[in-house]
Amino acid sequence: MTGADGVAARLRAEGLAAGSWSNGPGDQYPVHDHEYDKVIAVERGSIRFGLVGRGETVALAQGDRLELPAGTSHDATVGPDGVSCLEAHLPAGTFDAVARRAAGDW
Repeated sequence: MTGADGVAARLRAEGLAAGSWSNGPGDQYPVHDHEYDKVIAVERGSIRFGLVGRGETVALAQGDRLELPAGTSHDATVGPDGVSCLEAHLPAGTFDAVARRAAGDW
């Protein structure tokens, strides 16, 4: 499946209860972290996550997924067309490392 419906269906198939959120072009989230592991999947648009302290950037577009372990400091900048994402929270320790999964690879 492709598109927004496909992203939601793939997360549901994994048993993940994902909430949705969206932001306009250029919106930014300051550096923060979470006490839980998180899955973010892009329904449409794009977003870039900066992994603070690692010097890495992870860019996500439609259908891409990010697995973010608890305690990972990150910021985010929304792409030029805005972004709509699905996000699910998992217990800390579910993920060993940050992982970007391209559309169609998860």
